[in-house]
Amino acid sequence: MLTPLTGRSVIVTGASKGIGRGIALRFGEVGARVLVVSRKLAEADAVAAEITAAGGTASGFAADVAKSADTKSMAARAVELHGGIDILCANAGIFPTVPLSEMTEDDYAAVMDTNLKGTFLSVAACLPAMKQKPGGRIILTSSITGPITGVPFMTHYAASKAGQLGFMRAAALELAPWRITVNAVLPGNIATEGLLGLGAEHVAKMEASVPLKRLGHVFDIANAAIYFASDEASYVTAQSIVVDGGQILPEGGLMAPELDEA
Repeated sequence: MLTPLTGRSVIVTGASKGIGRGIALRFGEVGARVLVVSRKLAEADAVAAEITAAGGTASGFAADVAKSADTKSMAARAVELHGGIDILCANAGIFPTVPLSEMTEDDYAAVMDTNLKGTFLSVAACLPAMKQKPGGRIILTSSITGPITGVPFMTHYAASKAGQLGFMRAAALELAPWRITVNAVLPGNIATEGLLGLGAEHVAKMEASVPLKRLGHVFDIANAAIYFASDEASYVTAQSIVVDGGQILPEGGLMAPELDEA
């Protein structure tokens, strides 16, 4: 059993839905004090209300992680509410699809601004507070797409997610003197609102591509984040955990034959 995170100050960006919401809810369940961050305050407040209704401590905050002023205000609010920042979950990200032959500079910049620059700005804004209390945790939500696999029409997204891991490794070296660890979770196909909205046929195809024959749950990602945030992970830094049900494993798309249940 992991040491409880009771009273830890946690910021989760992109937390109004999907994986971010799952991360925020799970941190609330284990006793952390959560700042739920989204570009839309009403949506952030709704998730914070879920946490408080379940007996946790949370507040909503509106911020665009692509804007330096917003991330600085975000960090200041966490310090104001919780007396510091122990854990940052830099989860905010966008994933539009555009063929490379049609991609514009604006298309590319929009993804990089949120996914990669947003990671940098969020971390930079939280560092002054995190350095005041050694032993902090920075957890990035990357992806298998980019660092390990590729998906057509998502070259900008893949580049941003691969870039996050380069950022992670260099940041881990710089922040080690303060015992701040920097790690990443790499999700595969997760059952989020956006993915489920593609329809039952598409979802069935995605499930078939996963050896465990199901999509991941947002809590599968949240559980990995909880581990990285724990005292038990204090000697783990610059590492990534793939949470994908074995999706990256089949060689050449070949799947093992299914076994009859005993």
